[in-house]
Amino acid sequence: MAVMRTVSILGATGSVGTSTLDLIDRNRDSFEVVALTAHSDVKGLADAARRTRARFAAIGDAALGGALAEALTGTGIETGAGEGALIEAAARDADWTMASIVGCAGLKPVMAALKRGATVALANKESLVSAGDLMTLTARTHGATLLPVDSEHNAIFQCLDRDRLDKVRRIILTASGGPFRTWSPAEMAGVTPERAVKHPNWSMGAKISIDSATMMNKGLELIEAHHLFPVGHERIDILVHPQSVIHSMVEYVDGSTLAQLGTPDMRTPIAHALAWPQRMAAPAERLDLARIGSLSFEVPDPVRFPALALARAAVEAGGARPAILNAANEQAVAAFLGRRIAFLDIAAIVAKVLDSYDPSSPTSLDEVFAIDAEARRLATAMMEEKAA
Repeated sequence: MAVMRTVSILGATGSVGTSTLDLIDRNRDSFEVVALTAHSDVKGLADAARRTRARFAAIGDAALGGALAEALTGTGIETGAGEGALIEAAARDADWTMASIVGCAGLKPVMAALKRGATVALANKESLVSAGDLMTLTARTHGATLLPVDSEHNAIFQCLDRDRLDKVRRIILTASGGPFRTWSPAEMAGVTPERAVKHPNWSMGAKISIDSATMMNKGLELIEAHHLFPVGHERIDILVHPQSVIHSMVEYVDGSTLAQLGTPDMRTPIAHALAWPQRMAAPAERLDLARIGSLSFEVPDPVRFPALALARAAVEAGGARPAILNAANEQAVAAFLGRRIAFLDIAAIVAKVLDSYDPSSPTSLDEVFAIDAEARRLATAMMEEKAA
């Protein structure tokens, strides 16, 4: 890339953030880092800030502000702590912002970046799931650009003719099927957190790995795709593809199907978003189809993976349903990782919360957060009741 681009990374110490930093480290002459954030990893954040000579570093945990300031003493790097500091990091003037804070904690910072009219590379699917209508409206109002970083949505972005959406027959989201693609419900009943986070193809954080294992991740991606690519949710299908070589496809009315292929390395979609509308070199292993030999596909099983049906129903109903789905799922996944519920209880808890809570559609971020909080409260109460 010939032109220097200023960038900020929200969630710099997570898997997406560190992959983004890896690409920036390999292309130091092309990028200037404005701001970096992390939730609680003071050392990781401070190391990254020093290495990239960032102007500002923010830690989400307000109690760690002093530790971050001390770690960066003498560097000239400004520091901040707490939610306000994360929002400040997003609001600082950068050409391009990576939004990779996990969960709804990333919603306010993402909105702050969009209100600047920035290019926002979105790796936080929960924000778009919970407040998709508000986020896309904000992007349109302020002239911001949303670039999808999830491998599936980035693949669709590369294959989709946005000027001729009426010629799209369907979008096909591919799914690896996760580590339990061939397991029976009886086998999945005794799954441990350690086993569930071992994804067969991708290296990801714990929460997204559990979502992949339940296939809720694909359900959330369905909702995300609905907001990113306005073809209608009924024209978005899910297809299991265990090799994770084809990252998604777009089928057109003339019978053509365009697919984006690559090895399972998040640095490929991140590099696409980081350089867009140009392209940049990335160190991902090159695809060797002759060595792979064959690619297989299957329809997902809604009985063994009920999260898919829950997500499909949520996007069809719209309104507050996706936010409730996301919040209940986050609570249930955290409980499973904490060994307080069983693996199969995750989708069951989400279903119970959806059945018991049906508020009006949110019209503001405050309403989104209120819905999110109540859904979490209900999920927690149901799990405590089950454990009693």
